[in-house]
Amino acid sequence: MALRILDFLRRLNRGIALAIGLGLLACVVYVLLEITLRRLGTSLGGTTEITGYVMAVATAWGMGFAPPIEILRTRLARSGRVMLDLVALLAMTGTVCLIALRAWPVLERSIVNNARANTVLETPLWIPQSLWFAGWVWFALMSCALTLIVLVLLLQGRFGEVEASIGPGNQVEAEPEQPA
Repeated sequence: MALRILDFLRRLNRGIALAIGLGLLACVVYVLLEITLRRLGTSLGGTTEITGYVMAVATAWGMGFAPPIEILRTRLARSGRVMLDLVALLAMTGTVCLIALRAWPVLERSIVNNARANTVLETPLWIPQSLWFAGWVWFALMSCALTLIVLVLLLQGRFGEVEASIGPGNQVEAEPEQPA
Protein backbone atom coordinates (compact mmCIF):
# COMPACT_ATOMS: atom_id res chain seq x y z
CA MET A 1 0.00 0.00 0.00
CA ALA A 2 2.72 2.46 1.02
CA LEU A 3 4.68 1.78 -2.17
CA ARG A 4 1.55 2.29 -4.31
CA ILE A 5 0.99 5.67 -2.69
CA LEU A 6 4.64 6.54 -3.24
CA ASP A 7 4.39 5.49 -6.90
CA PHE A 8 1.25 7.61 -7.34
CA LEU A 9 2.95 10.64 -5.75
CA ARG A 10 5.98 10.19 -7.99
CA ARG A 11 3.81 10.04 -11.10
CA LEU A 12 1.90 13.11 -9.95
CA ASN A 13 5.16 14.96 -9.34
CA ARG A 14 6.45 14.03 -12.79
CA GLY A 15 3.34 15.72 -14.19
CA ILE A 16 3.96 18.76 -12.01
CA ALA A 17 7.60 18.85 -13.13
CA LEU A 18 6.45 18.69 -16.75
CA ALA A 19 4.00 21.57 -16.17
CA ILE A 20 6.77 23.60 -14.51
CA GLY A 21 9.06 22.87 -17.45
CA LEU A 22 6.38 24.04 -19.86
CA GLY A 23 5.91 27.20 -17.78
CA LEU A 24 9.63 27.90 -17.94
CA LEU A 25 9.62 27.23 -21.69
CA ALA A 26 6.73 29.69 -22.06
CA CYS A 27 8.85 32.25 -20.21
CA VAL A 28 11.70 31.69 -22.65
CA VAL A 29 9.31 32.25 -25.58
CA TYR A 30 7.92 35.37 -23.87
CA VAL A 31 11.42 36.80 -23.32
CA LEU A 32 12.46 36.03 -26.91
CA LEU A 33 9.28 37.69 -28.19
CA GLU A 34 9.98 40.71 -25.98
CA ILE A 35 13.54 40.97 -27.33
CA THR A 36 12.29 40.74 -30.89
CA LEU A 37 9.57 43.34 -30.32
CA ARG A 38 12.03 45.74 -28.71
CA ARG A 39 14.16 45.55 -31.86
CA LEU A 40 11.05 46.58 -33.77
CA GLY A 41 10.45 49.54 -31.47
CA THR A 42 7.64 48.14 -29.30
CA SER A 43 7.32 46.03 -26.17
CA LEU A 44 4.95 43.71 -24.31
CA GLY A 45 6.12 45.07 -20.95
CA GLY A 46 6.31 43.29 -17.63
CA THR A 47 8.93 40.77 -18.72
CA THR A 48 10.97 41.01 -15.53
CA GLU A 49 7.88 40.84 -13.35
CA ILE A 50 6.32 37.84 -15.06
CA THR A 51 9.54 35.85 -15.31
CA GLY A 52 10.25 36.58 -11.64
CA TYR A 53 6.84 35.23 -10.67
CA VAL A 54 7.30 32.13 -12.80
CA MET A 55 10.73 31.45 -11.27
CA ALA A 56 9.34 31.75 -7.71
CA VAL A 57 6.43 29.43 -8.51
CA ALA A 58 8.64 26.95 -10.38
CA THR A 59 11.08 26.80 -7.49
CA ALA A 60 8.38 26.19 -4.89
CA TRP A 61 6.53 23.55 -6.91
CA GLY A 62 9.69 21.94 -8.27
CA MET A 63 11.10 21.20 -4.84
CA GLY A 64 8.59 18.39 -4.28
CA PHE A 65 10.28 16.59 -7.15
CA ALA A 66 13.80 16.82 -5.72
CA PRO A 67 15.27 13.90 -3.74
CA PRO A 68 17.35 14.28 -0.54
CA ILE A 69 21.01 15.20 -1.07
CA GLU A 70 23.65 12.46 -0.94
CA ILE A 71 26.48 13.21 1.52
CA LEU A 72 28.76 10.37 2.67
CA ARG A 73 26.44 7.52 1.98
CA THR A 74 28.60 5.62 -0.51
CA ARG A 75 31.04 4.56 2.24
CA LEU A 76 28.39 3.19 4.58
CA ALA A 77 26.49 -0.08 4.81
CA ARG A 78 22.87 -0.02 3.70
CA SER A 79 21.54 0.64 7.21
CA GLY A 80 23.90 3.61 7.61
CA ARG A 81 22.93 5.03 4.21
CA VAL A 82 19.26 4.64 5.06
CA MET A 83 19.72 6.41 8.40
CA LEU A 84 21.56 9.33 6.74
CA ASP A 85 18.81 9.55 4.16
CA LEU A 86 16.21 9.52 6.93
CA VAL A 87 17.99 12.32 8.82
CA ALA A 88 18.14 14.37 5.61
CA LEU A 89 14.48 13.66 4.91
CA LEU A 90 13.42 14.65 8.44
CA ALA A 91 15.45 17.87 8.27
CA MET A 92 14.02 18.72 4.87
CA THR A 93 10.46 17.96 5.99
CA GLY A 94 10.79 20.13 9.09
CA THR A 95 12.31 22.99 7.13
CA VAL A 96 9.74 22.88 4.35
CA CYS A 97 6.82 22.71 6.78
CA LEU A 98 8.19 25.78 8.58
CA ILE A 99 8.58 27.65 5.27
CA ALA A 100 5.02 26.74 4.25
CA LEU A 101 3.69 28.00 7.60
CA ARG A 102 5.67 31.23 7.33
CA ALA A 103 4.62 31.79 3.70
CA TRP A 104 0.93 32.14 4.60
CA PRO A 105 1.28 35.52 6.42
CA VAL A 106 3.00 36.94 3.32
CA LEU A 107 0.07 35.93 1.13
CA GLU A 108 -2.49 36.95 3.75
CA ARG A 109 -0.98 40.43 4.06
CA SER A 110 -1.14 40.91 0.30
CA ILE A 111 -4.80 39.83 0.25
CA VAL A 112 -5.80 42.06 3.18
CA ASN A 113 -3.93 45.08 1.83
CA ASN A 114 -4.93 44.45 -1.79
CA ALA A 115 -1.21 44.81 -2.52
CA ARG A 116 -0.09 45.28 -6.09
CA ALA A 117 3.33 45.15 -7.71
CA ASN A 118 4.77 48.61 -8.31
CA THR A 119 5.49 47.75 -11.92
CA VAL A 120 3.89 48.46 -15.26
CA LEU A 121 1.46 45.54 -14.89
CA GLU A 122 0.44 46.41 -11.31
CA THR A 123 -0.24 42.72 -10.73
CA PRO A 124 -2.33 41.95 -7.65
CA LEU A 125 0.33 40.20 -5.55
CA TRP A 126 -2.07 37.56 -4.28
CA ILE A 127 -2.02 35.94 -7.73
CA PRO A 128 1.66 34.95 -7.94
CA GLN A 129 1.92 34.62 -4.16
CA SER A 130 -0.97 32.14 -3.99
CA LEU A 131 0.76 29.95 -6.58
CA TRP A 132 4.05 30.32 -4.67
CA PHE A 133 2.34 29.47 -1.36
CA ALA A 134 0.54 26.48 -2.88
CA GLY A 135 3.88 25.18 -4.16
CA TRP A 136 5.41 25.31 -0.68
CA VAL A 137 2.34 23.64 0.82
CA TRP A 138 2.56 20.91 -1.84
CA PHE A 139 6.26 20.42 -1.09
CA ALA A 140 5.47 20.18 2.64
CA LEU A 141 2.69 17.64 2.00
CA MET A 142 4.97 15.58 -0.27
CA SER A 143 7.73 15.65 2.35
CA CYS A 144 5.35 14.60 5.13
CA ALA A 145 3.85 11.81 3.02
CA LEU A 146 7.30 10.53 2.04
CA THR A 147 8.47 10.67 5.66
CA LEU A 148 5.45 8.66 6.85
CA ILE A 149 5.87 6.09 4.08
CA VAL A 150 9.57 5.71 4.85
CA LEU A 151 8.87 5.28 8.57
CA VAL A 152 6.31 2.55 7.80
CA LEU A 153 8.82 0.78 5.54
CA LEU A 154 11.54 1.08 8.21
CA LEU A 155 9.25 -0.40 10.86
CA GLN A 156 8.65 -3.29 8.49
CA GLY A 157 12.43 -3.74 8.08
CA ARG A 158 12.29 -3.02 4.35
CA PHE A 159 15.62 -1.15 4.15
CA GLY A 160 16.10 -1.84 0.44
CA GLU A 161 12.77 -0.25 -0.40
CA VAL A 162 13.54 2.71 1.85
CA GLU A 163 16.83 3.23 0.05
CA ALA A 164 15.06 2.93 -3.29
CA SER A 165 12.52 5.51 -2.13
CA ILE A 166 14.79 8.21 -0.73
CA GLY A 167 18.32 7.33 -1.83
CA PRO A 168 19.90 7.77 -5.24
CA GLY A 169 18.58 5.13 -7.65
CA ASN A 170 21.97 3.88 -8.84
CA GLN A 171 22.97 2.69 -5.36
CA VAL A 172 19.96 0.39 -5.09
CA GLU A 173 20.45 -1.10 -8.54
CA ALA A 174 24.14 -1.75 -7.98
CA GLU A 175 23.75 -3.69 -4.74
CA PRO A 176 21.55 -6.73 -3.95
CA GLU A 177 19.25 -6.70 -0.92
CA GLN A 178 20.93 -7.85 2.31
CA PRO A 179 19.27 -8.37 5.66
CA ALA A 180 19.80 -5.51 8.13
